[in-house]
Amino acid sequence: MKKILITGSSKGIGFALAKKLLKNNKVYGTCRNGIIDISNPNFKSFALDLTNPKSIDDFEKTIKREKINFDLIINNAGIGPDLDQELPEIETLKSTFDVNVFGTVILTEKMLDFLNPKGKILIISSKMGSLNICKLSNSVAYRMSKTAINMYAKTLSNRLEGKFEVAILHPGWVKTTIAKSNINGRLTTGQSAEKIYDFLGNNFKNGIFWNVETNSECEW
Repeated sequence: MKKILITGSSKGIGFALAKKLLKNNKVYGTCRNGIIDISNPNFKSFALDLTNPKSIDDFEKTIKREKINFDLIINNAGIGPDLDQELPEIETLKSTFDVNVFGTVILTEKMLDFLNPKGKILIISSKMGSLNICKLSNSVAYRMSKTAINMYAKTLSNRLEGKFEVAILHPGWVKTTIAKSNINGRLTTGQSAEKIYDFLGNNFKNGIFWNVETNSECEW
């Protein structure tokens, strides 16, 4: 039974993924208030606010105190307040980067000490962070944040080569509450979670950027 950390697991893809992975693993889920509607002896929830450095520090102390190690870390938490909006706004840029980039990077670096040998790190990102396929002008903060976290994950994979494996995933166009347009998403959260689960069941190339919806590599 593997031990898995999933951030942002109170709803959406993170919630569906936590339930899916609980079939044969022990899952540790996080969200801002620590309240996650999952009742299972192999599930434990923690409060974690990625915008708050103290919250990240407190979470690290808790993991250390409880002597928890992970086989897999899934950085799923993310926000998109400017999705579908045309013009960038300074506050939206700040809030988006606080969660999608700064908090995620700081947490990941702290959790490396708790990752078991040959452990894996998944970054749930988006093909909206791809420079090669960007043809639109909206969602500036969200796109920028995903480009930034993709680069972090790529450099992390280079640094950890031979020790841990890192993958960046586009979860598909999923029906979630992150944006109004997502009501038209092609995948349910359960379907996306199933595809991520299948991806985890196969060996993957360290540093890969993978689209689980099309089962193919994403362009950078």
